Amino acid sequence: MKQYNNGEFRKKDIDKEYTVYGWVNKRRDMGGVIFVDLRDRSGFLQVVFNRSYLKNDFSLAESLKNEYCIKATGKLIARTPDMINPKIPTGEVELMVEDLEILSECDVLPFNVYDNDAEVNENVALKYRYLDLRREKLKNNILIRHQVCKSAREYLNNLGFVEIETPILCKSTPEGARDYLVPSRINKGSFYALPQSPQIFKQLLMVSGFERYYQIARSFRDEDLRSDRQPEFTQIDLEMSFAEEEDVWNVTEGMIKKIVKDVKNIDLPDFPRITYQEAMDRFGSDKPDTRFEMELLDLTDILKDTNMNVFRSAIEKGGIVKCLIVKNNGDKYSRSDVEHLTDFVKIYGAKGLAWLKYDDDKFNGVIAKNLEDEKLAAMKEKFGITNNDLILIVADTKKIVYASLGALRNKIARELHLIDEEKLNFLWITDFPFFEYSETEGRWKAEHNPFTMVKDINTIDDPEHCISRSYDLVVNGYELASGGVRNHKTQDLARIFKALSISDEDAKLRFGFILEAFKYGVPPHAGIAPGIERLVMVLTGTNDIKDVIAFPKTQSASDLMSEAPTSVSDAQLKELGIAVIKEEEDE
Repeated sequence: MKQYNNGEFRKKDIDKEYTVYGWVNKRRDMGGVIFVDLRDRSGFLQVVFNRSYLKNDFSLAESLKNEYCIKATGKLIARTPDMINPKIPTGEVELMVEDLEILSECDVLPFNVYDNDAEVNENVALKYRYLDLRREKLKNNILIRHQVCKSAREYLNNLGFVEIETPILCKSTPEGARDYLVPSRINKGSFYALPQSPQIFKQLLMVSGFERYYQIARSFRDEDLRSDRQPEFTQIDLEMSFAEEEDVWNVTEGMIKKIVKDVKNIDLPDFPRITYQEAMDRFGSDKPDTRFEMELLDLTDILKDTNMNVFRSAIEKGGIVKCLIVKNNGDKYSRSDVEHLTDFVKIYGAKGLAWLKYDDDKFNGVIAKNLEDEKLAAMKEKFGITNNDLILIVADTKKIVYASLGALRNKIARELHLIDEEKLNFLWITDFPFFEYSETEGRWKAEHNPFTMVKDINTIDDPEHCISRSYDLVVNGYELASGGVRNHKTQDLARIFKALSISDEDAKLRFGFILEAFKYGVPPHAGIAPGIERLVMVLTGTNDIKDVIAFPKTQSASDLMSEAPTSVSDAQLKELGIAVIKEEEDE
């Protein structure tokens, strides 16, 4: 068994014999002396093959190529002063090899794994993921992920939480995204679902009396993918009995602080808390990036009686007018640049983007000629507008104004490099609406899930103003965790199901077993589930979730390495009682 880590040798270890293992990262043949950077998981050690010192035939050392896996035995010596490499921790020592064994050779590589900065085609890298994982960046990301899980477990174990696994094959209880379904061979025509979260099971564990549960839980959602989303992902899932919001916030905040301290050696301040409505008003998003300023500013009161119809009519229809002020950067945006920004906000439903520039102590731009002087003066005084400021305005429904300006805020911040990439800004978003209206289904749906408690059960018949006891933890523009205080009262659940147009029969079909369990003495309980991938993304500074997963899927949810998903044989389908309907080809 391997005893030593290549990256841990120092001058204190010299003048002793060691056997080391690893891969040939790079080799340099100096004629009679060959230097090899030998890599293992811990790092690099220079090993030296000297014709006069090596007991093997020297041709064996000459045959070494990149990524050969070898075993080398020899004496660790100090490097001469002119040979010291300060760039690596083992740069003061090297192993003078006496005996060499090639454990396995390496075929021609599809890309150079030893060059960490080399651009590699993503499809090629994913096809040969086991090679890509040899590269320092990805390897370190996976090791940091391990540290995150280890740190979380230590923290929760010390607080008396019990780690319990919940089923992967479970009942389909749609929670927003599509379920991944698994056919049953024994019960033909019936299906299991892979869990979107362990939500119901962890609540049942509270009914069971375990009081404090956690799990590094795998979850599955069949939804459209993006840079921070994969079909299968992992959560630090936890639930607490006899607990309220403050308890969950304190436990979660303490866990995140410990993780960041263990991984990054950073002491985080206490996390700010703002309500959902404040987040939308200030940032246009319920997952705001607070590493930069440039908040949304409200022009509704100033412009409610303006003669400009585009603003006045939006307000009269119940909408709002908000703006972003790009401070001291107006000269960075030409008229054509602003037209591109206009096209951008239209993606989010905005009809247009009005704009003003303030230069030479006066407003410029198309609407400056049409907007009343007193309105312009009020804007300047209220928001402290100064020379070289660019004002970008959207008038529409609240939903469209928030979405368009919130996205525009992030876009401009990236373009102008306003974001401090070294910052870790965590904050709590509280008091979410309990309901959201589905235009496609024509009904009100639960914003989180129907088992979340509402602040006032008597507001359940007023969907627009019903506030949930749910909360999110946000970091640097990502939703890191979502949770809530659970509704454990059957009479309140019945009212909620009715408000969500879930019939008694449908509720029994979807949630029958948990409703049955709730008849037998349910403790008040609350929980949360931070996502490991997004946390590791933030800690490693990557914007691509694939960088923190050992074997990820592509944007089309396929695995290029194992070639999953694939078709299966007719015999397998017959055994399951399934027939595949093939799509007809276009004529």
